[in-house]
Amino acid sequence: MAEILVLAEHDGETVKKVTTELLTAARAHGEPSVVWTGDGADGGRARLAEFGAVKVYVADSPDYADYVVAPKAELLAHLVEQTAPAAVLVAATSEGREIAGRLAVKTGSGVLTDVTGVTAGDSGGLVGEQSIFGGAITVQSRVRTGTPVIAVRPNAVTPEPAAGPAEVVPVHLDISEAAKTARVTGRVVAERGERPELTEASIVVSGGRGLGAGENFALIEQLADSLGAAVGASRAATDAGWYPHQFQVGQTGKTVSPQLYVAVGISGAIQHRAGMQTSKTIMVVNKDPEAPIFELADFGVVGDLFKVVPQLVEEIGKRAEG
Repeated sequence: MAEILVLAEHDGETVKKVTTELLTAARAHGEPSVVWTGDGADGGRARLAEFGAVKVYVADSPDYADYVVAPKAELLAHLVEQTAPAAVLVAATSEGREIAGRLAVKTGSGVLTDVTGVTAGDSGGLVGEQSIFGGAITVQSRVRTGTPVIAVRPNAVTPEPAAGPAEVVPVHLDISEAAKTARVTGRVVAERGERPELTEASIVVSGGRGLGAGENFALIEQLADSLGAAVGASRAATDAGWYPHQFQVGQTGKTVSPQLYVAVGISGAIQHRAGMQTSKTIMVVNKDPEAPIFELADFGVVGDLFKVVPQLVEEIGKRAEG
């Protein structure tokens, strides 16, 4: 089977969930080979092997941490030239999409972004499924030139373990001076609570305009904590200053695709739907039975969220104790 390169997302040692998703997608169409930049490959190798990595190309030069994006694109272009893979998969994060674009230019290839599924085309090659025009239309696209560069949305693929050898292959590449024009001058560690990261959470509870005020987001947090979920918010809620912008779900915010998405007091404007409509199961709580969000709902409750949410939290608590 043809080799497929997967750019690892990690924090120095821990492999992020999206990488296991990319490995699962790659494994269905070829032999996944992970590209690991920076330190920590020894700590992450076992996790990569658990999800079927055949090889792990390790480039541990500090250049990949000291400079922004461009060195990783150069490394991937080098590996594409050396290995002639069937495709390159990256996470459709802000950094991943930029790397994908730079790599496509360097290799003269086509690029697909915000892909929610990868399948084999009838005439060969890989086909990516994408939601476009704010999620109004779903299309299937494929690259016509060069090595397909595919940026896959986090949580779009369910990760499935399958043991692989994860053979470590050191890679040494002299990064060009052109790739060193933007340097990282400092880092700030984001404070993280006990809740999971929004884009990686399997359950997300989001609140919207229906909450009426920022202090009422305590209800959303209570429901999220009872489910072990991440907290999200609609654009209306973040624009009003009720919740921080980094938790915005939508076309201009973050895209999530959890196993369960709970939308509380959210009308369902197309901007918000574009960021969550690929969720596996969608539950809606809204007092307006005509709210557009109900068109996406698998389960819906028409009612006052200030009565419904406390009852939900109470019932979940009872079941947890039982």
